Amino acid sequence: MAESSAGRAFIGSFTTAGGRGVTVAAVDAATGALTPLGATDALPNPSFLALSADGTVLYAVGESEPGTAAAFDVTGDTPVLLGEPVPVDGAAPTHLALAAGHLVTANYTSGSVSTLPVRPDGRPGPVAYVLQHHGSGPDPKRQSGPHAHQVLPDPSGRWLLGVDLGTDSVRVCALDPASGVLRLHGETALRPGTGPRHLAFHPDGRHAYVLNELEPTLVVCRWDAARGTLEPLGETRVIHDGVTTETFPSEVVVARDGRFLWVANRGHDSLATLALDPDGEHAALVATVDCGGRWPRHLTLDPAGRRLYAANERSGDVTWFDLYEESGIPRRTGSVPAPAASCVVFG
Repeated sequence: MAESSAGRAFIGSFTTAGGRGVTVAAVDAATGALTPLGATDALPNPSFLALSADGTVLYAVGESEPGTAAAFDVTGDTPVLLGEPVPVDGAAPTHLALAAGHLVTANYTSGSVSTLPVRPDGRPGPVAYVLQHHGSGPDPKRQSGPHAHQVLPDPSGRWLLGVDLGTDSVRVCALDPASGVLRLHGETALRPGTGPRHLAFHPDGRHAYVLNELEPTLVVCRWDAARGTLEPLGETRVIHDGVTTETFPSEVVVARDGRFLWVANRGHDSLATLALDPDGEHAALVATVDCGGRWPRHLTLDPAGRRLYAANERSGDVTWFDLYEESGIPRRTGSVPAPAASCVVFG
């Protein structure tokens, strides 16, 4: 690996749309450039990825019906599948997270969340528990039933939050580390028809930002880890008034210092910069810039928090952006081909 390497990145992609599956890439410390090293298509449609704490095992969902999850040894330049993919007992998993010794998946089509114990060798075991969501929303095409789209632990590690596009709500659960059972603690209702997709926490651990997919808006929330409650405070547009392009926001990322957050907008094909007030309770749209491709499905910061990376699914590339320190506005500085790109994570 080159001396300028700052580590590695992992790119997920849709194999049924021509993607390479899981790709390992070197990261140039000076420029942020990604250089692909090796790839595997051993798991169909690894649309979302999560890395183990020690950086040696990469987990992926197989977004199919029935859905699967798999682990890869990523100590080399080409990912190596650790055992066979494991069923998640749900359809079309779109997101996963590691929590309390378990791999947890959000299963979009079946509207459920599954827990799988992580074995000592890093492989996921058989499903321990499935929490089935219930409910619907006013959009007959997209919300006829529940559609779990994301699951992630809160900063305290006490709770798991599940974002459901179909029911316009966020569920708060407790995960039993011994059994893998998920206990529903509470559910926060959001404005009907907005279709919440993903959320991200403020570095203070007391605020969260829920990004809607069916309307281009962001919900600012207060998070109480002691009580396990999420309280909506206000809603902000993530594209400017007057924009007529049909827009489906996909991902929200918060700056390490809590001054800004960024949103990827599919359709409008832009990255939006929003400024946060010192308390983290108000967000204001600053600017939108071109995402450098088409249909930005995922957006992430590099480990240093200095660059943004967008996985542009339909143009088949990953683009990266330097961030202006004062304004937070991204400036495109490079790209690499990545057919049907869906996700980027860093090691």
